[in-house]
Amino acid sequence: MLLRNKTVVISGVGAGLGHQVAAACVREGASVVLGARTEANLAKSAAQLDPSGARTAWRATDIGDETQCAALAELAVERFGGIDAVVHVAALDSLFGGLRDADFDFWHRVVDVNLLGTLRMTRACLPSLTARGGGSVVVIGTQSSVAAPSQVQQAAYAASKGGLVSAMYSLARELGPDRIRVNTVQPGWMWGPPVQAYVRFQAQSEGVPEAEVLARLTERMALPELATEADVAETVVFLASDRARAITGQSLLVNAGELMR
Repeated sequence: MLLRNKTVVISGVGAGLGHQVAAACVREGASVVLGARTEANLAKSAAQLDPSGARTAWRATDIGDETQCAALAELAVERFGGIDAVVHVAALDSLFGGLRDADFDFWHRVVDVNLLGTLRMTRACLPSLTARGGGSVVVIGTQSSVAAPSQVQQAAYAASKGGLVSAMYSLARELGPDRIRVNTVQPGWMWGPPVQAYVRFQAQSEGVPEAEVLARLTERMALPELATEADVAETVVFLASDRARAITGQSLLVNAGELMR
């Protein structure tokens, strides 16, 4: 078990990637502390992960609020004695469009959640990570921050996640002396609820089978299928574990080979 006896704080736990990350961490022996804005999603996820509740804890958390970030970190210490890893899944990705039609008030909100919110949550966990003698911070980024997709336009989301990659370099250097590693996982098209909904919508709009829409996405991949949320979760587990003890300041694309760098 890669995460035996470790405690992992995970933000943005809902029905998709956040839950998959939490499930992979529990499978690998970790206790997990779940945060998200919606209590119902947290309660459902925790019950599915461990009905006994012995290895899960959760608290409604808006990463835009520094006090709530601190409360989630405190919960991890209270329940499990400390924090060994932090995984940032929480993000605001509902704004579509580019510069011409930009609502900069909404852009500001996207940057505040995705960039500053991640930094708030990280800072809240630093005292416990340091007390443990080090640990891992894993940020979920996006391939769109380095290569804009032609199918959808999410300039604000991509820019905010690109800012996180730049911040990662500074954090890796700053926190390295305390043996805290900071890395980013950058999914491309990732099979899960959001992409499933996109495929379904496009198929209905065009009057074509869903398989045809999916084929357009996979034809650009070196591997003949999309990476899944579970695939991304496995990468997160590796970077959170001691197996990645010498890896910091790195971005890893999980995209079935659509973009190679």
